[in-house]
Amino acid sequence: LHYAVWRGDRREIYRNLEIISFSITVAITFTLVVIGLTQLNIYPDAMSLFRKGFYILISGHTGTGNQTIFARQFVNNWGPLAMLGVTMAMAIGGSACSTCGGIKGLRMGILFKSLSYELRRLISPESSVVVQKIHHIRDTILDNRMARAAMFITICFIFINYGLGTIVGVLYGYPLSEALFEAVSAGSTTGLSVGITSSSMPTLLKVVYMFQMWVGRLEFMAVFALFGFVFAAVRGE
Repeated sequence: LHYAVWRGDRREIYRNLEIISFSITVAITFTLVVIGLTQLNIYPDAMSLFRKGFYILISGHTGTGNQTIFARQFVNNWGPLAMLGVTMAMAIGGSACSTCGGIKGLRMGILFKSLSYELRRLISPESSVVVQKIHHIRDTILDNRMARAAMFITICFIFINYGLGTIVGVLYGYPLSEALFEAVSAGSTTGLSVGITSSSMPTLLKVVYMFQMWVGRLEFMAVFALFGFVFAAVRGE
């Protein structure tokens, strides 16, 4: 994308599926943050709300992890809806091929396009040929293999990564919203915290968060390949 823009193709900014997907998810999650903070009347004016809310949201969405409020302010001041918005942003993450973790904006765009394709196919006559294209640097026909790969990694993130950390956190007595926030932050390698992560946290939870960060950074496929190699070696294959 940077190379295309540098070469003078500025239309790529508006056509690129990942940029479109990222813009939409930022708008949706920031709307949740604004509604949540407005309901609780945390900040005295719109500029303060934007300065705090948008900064934290973008920090979470891009995996930056820089936190300008105290950890417990998420729980005591921001409330569940604003926390949900930041949690969703961290879960989605930033761009493919970046240092950001999470599901990635490109996969979210592919999933949306895949859903759009299925809806169009269902309402179209049987004789019609429905083709779905996506644009990421160049036009590509969206096929089943691409859609399945995006769905598979997304499911792995939600259930194996985020879900595991959330369940273990709840089992240790943390509220669901806090356990989910912290698990997603660990799994997406973001770094925002509501205060669970500390030197005194349960040892098992430390191990789970480390596992989440590991598989989240490698995005599962390399981990599955490693496990397959070890399993084959044990069996002598």
